[in-house]
Amino acid sequence: MEKKSYAWFEKRRRTKALDLAQEQITKALDTVTLLHHATQSISEAKKKEAMQHIENLFKVEKEVDRLRTEVFKELSKGSALFAEYREDLMHLVKRLDTLADHVKDAARCIKMLADSQVPKELWKNTVHATSTLVECAHALRRSIEKITVDPAEAIKGAKKVEQIEHELDEDYLKTKSLFVKYAEEMNCGSMVIFDDLVEFIEYAADMCADTADYIVILASRE
Repeated sequence: MEKKSYAWFEKRRRTKALDLAQEQITKALDTVTLLHHATQSISEAKKKEAMQHIENLFKVEKEVDRLRTEVFKELSKGSALFAEYREDLMHLVKRLDTLADHVKDAARCIKMLADSQVPKELWKNTVHATSTLVECAHALRRSIEKITVDPAEAIKGAKKVEQIEHELDEDYLKTKSLFVKYAEEMNCGSMVIFDDLVEFIEYAADMCADTADYIVILASRE
């Protein structure tokens, strides 16, 4: 009876940590959505609006950092009984934090490009990429939410994340291919920063896929 009760306590502890992780992905998703709004605004020459989205993004990213710390504190209270689960959840949370970091870096690039002459086609492609990144982050959140209630659906959702990430890879290559076309219309500094912007969006997509790998592991343990 004592062993059963102890297992129940560990389950509660594990669930609370996962609840915090779910809150973290919600915040990480908010950063992705704000990045998309900022990209849309800057592509339409709405600089003030774009800067507001970016400032809001920076604030939310700090919340993602705070939640990472809260998850780690919660997991540190557990015993060795769920050591493997705890380690996998820590990896997942770290990746969510890194996802938000990449999104923040992409937003910084947009901020630096606010007064630059960037061809409309490049912004159009980037808006499409951030829209797809939002879709990827939504799929990631839905997958995390299913880990304990429906592990099979969580795994299915993780595969959906990987599928969307492949679509983003194609967007990445299409945008990169335009650099030659517009090389003479942009100064070198703007081109370098825009290249960084595209790279950070790609890094964020890769991190979504990496996080999905850990969702499969966690769901398989249920």
